[in-house]
Amino acid sequence: MSSVVAIIPAAGSGSRMGLDHPKQYHSLVGIPILIRTVRVFASSPSVDKLVVVVPTDRVEFTSLLLEEYGLLSDALQVTAGGSRRQDSVKAGLDILDKDVETVLVHDGARPLVTHQLIADCCDAVSKYGAAIAAVPVKDTLKKGDVDKRILCTVDREDLWQAQTPQAASLKLLLAAYEAAGDRDVTDEASLLELAGTEVHLVEGSGTNIKITRPDDLIIAEKIMQQSNTPVMRIGHGYDAHQFAKDRDLVLGGVKVPFEMGLAGHSDADVLTHALCDAILGALGACDIGAHFPDSDQQLKNIYSISLLKQVMKMAEERGFMLSNADVTVVCQRPKLAPYIEEIRGILSEACLVSTDQVNVKATTTEKMGFTGRMEGVSCHAVVLLEKSKDVMND
Repeated sequence: MSSVVAIIPAAGSGSRMGLDHPKQYHSLVGIPILIRTVRVFASSPSVDKLVVVVPTDRVEFTSLLLEEYGLLSDALQVTAGGSRRQDSVKAGLDILDKDVETVLVHDGARPLVTHQLIADCCDAVSKYGAAIAAVPVKDTLKKGDVDKRILCTVDREDLWQAQTPQAASLKLLLAAYEAAGDRDVTDEASLLELAGTEVHLVEGSGTNIKITRPDDLIIAEKIMQQSNTPVMRIGHGYDAHQFAKDRDLVLGGVKVPFEMGLAGHSDADVLTHALCDAILGALGACDIGAHFPDSDQQLKNIYSISLLKQVMKMAEERGFMLSNADVTVVCQRPKLAPYIEEIRGILSEACLVSTDQVNVKATTTEKMGFTGRMEGVSCHAVVLLEKSKDVMND
């Protein structure tokens, strides 16, 4: 059961952005803002489960979007929110297991949060019971009247600008909701304050901005572009297997109808093996044989997609994610065109990316060479790995 759950309220309309769709679904450097936010929490070692709270009419759409980007899993749930932020957070709380210890609440439109800040908030909850990310106020503050005339200068000493994550034990947060009744509040810290709970301040980051207005998009893009030079790794993989009788032909996780399969210790999925080798090559982590030797009887006839998932886990542990992959299968027969899209779907799910990030092609050698003579199948794979943004910003 989960002990740390992150609730991502993203049920607002984002009217101040002036868009014809909610801002959380707007693209930020090619990827929806909400997807960028969820990715950080889904890959955080501090978080066990995610609840994404969205407008009622966007639940199915959001689930499909998360699935497209390889984020939908048993550890992530999408639910409908309410008209106010506090209603949406409460909707997330209502579906949690009773054994949850810590709840983090983070704005869906605050995509530049880091693993380190998430971990710091969790640590503070362990020590103090409740905590929020915040930054000290740097600008001079003025208090004005209804006519926009300055009444006074506000002393900024000891003033902090609240951010998210805002975190507390589940018990304290539920008690705060009960104590607040139906009073309007702007964040979870306000609820906790009303209940008399002390909330600890965790210093956040000036880059952990919330995208509220069009200018915020420009700022977020600049932060992403300038925070670090992107770290890219290219890898190439190649594999070949002989045809064999009385074996299934498995390519990219798909069982392809054919009179012969491929010889090998595992399921001999030459396509998936080449892709694994390309990823391992980009990581500088030797090859598939070094990690999954054919002397290991536990790997006998293993489904190679499970090996690919383990290779992607190695990439994640090193702070890398797949940017794209291009795979070419070389065989005279069978014709693979009818199975390409299914293969792309299986591979993209295993690599935690969308299908447009995995390209699969098939070609013949015009009956030349061992593949042309129908002796076997070979495969080339090229990948580009990118250092995860949240790792770069930690």
